[in-house]
This record gives sequence, C-alpha cells and structure tokens, in this order.
Amino acid sequence: MATILHNLSDYDFSKVPDASNMCFGIVVAEWNPEITGALLQGCRNTLEKHGALPENIHVKSVPGSFELIYGAHQMVLNGGYDAVIILGSVIRGETPHFDYICQGVTYGIARINACSEIPVVYGLLTTDNLQQAKERSGGSLGNKGDECAVVAIKMAKF
Repeated sequence: MATILHNLSDYDFSKVPDASNMCFGIVVAEWNPEITGALLQGCRNTLEKHGALPENIHVKSVPGSFELIYGAHQMVLNGGYDAVIILGSVIRGETPHFDYICQGVTYGIARINACSEIPVVYGLLTTDNLQQAKERSGGSLGNKGDECAVVAIKMAKF
C-alpha cells in the first residue's frame, strides 16, 4: 500500500502481541542521521509501548544503508534475538547510486529472511527527496520506525 494512503503510525493496538519476553536487534544507518535517528526513536518507543524492556532492545549502527545487510546478518547469526529490524534512509540523488543501494539492500535483506530462522524487518526509507523522508520519519505520514516495531513483534510471535 502506498504510504500516502496510510499513516505509518496508525495500527490496531489490540492486535499487537505482548513483547515483554522478546529481545530485538536494531541496525541503524548513520547516513541521513536526522531521519534515521527519528526512525530509531519511533521504533524504540513502540517496542517499549508493547512491553519490550529497554535492556532487551540492542542497537548497533553502521555507516550507511548498504552496510545494513552485514549488520543484520551478524545480529541474526550471533545475537539471540526474536527479530532484527533495519533502519535506514536513501534519498534519490543525481546518479544511479540510489538504485544500486536500494536494490542491493532489498535483495540482501530478502536473502537473509529466506535463509534464517529469525525475521528481519525492512525499515529502509527510499524517497525522492528529504521532505518525503521527513514525512515518513515522524512527520505527516507517521513514522516507519513505529511500523517496523509492530511488524517485528508480530513476526517474532509468528
């Protein structure tokens, strides 16, 4: 569904399982820190709202969005998490770099999901401009971090 038709922070609270006995890994890209920081804050707040203990939310940062693949893979292999969440932001520029990064991260995270026992939740914003990223990281369209937290809890329970 297009984000423009759905606020990322709107969901039915009653349909989210209790997360008090769950442990989450979050890998966040340092690139576009205004956006990724907001995504992380939304994600943490929502996990805690559903019972996750702060000490059971482990955050690691990586330099950019492409490195989210490696970070998620390492968390899946070594962390003992119920779910792993990736958070990043790629904003279209003047070169095809945007396309390569978005495709690479999408493929890499899909591959990890297909080959592991732990769900990895895709929280990569892929926007045309900074305004669109702001709208999806706590602005008028909600926060993708909230959505990722809810998905992670549901998938961990799955």
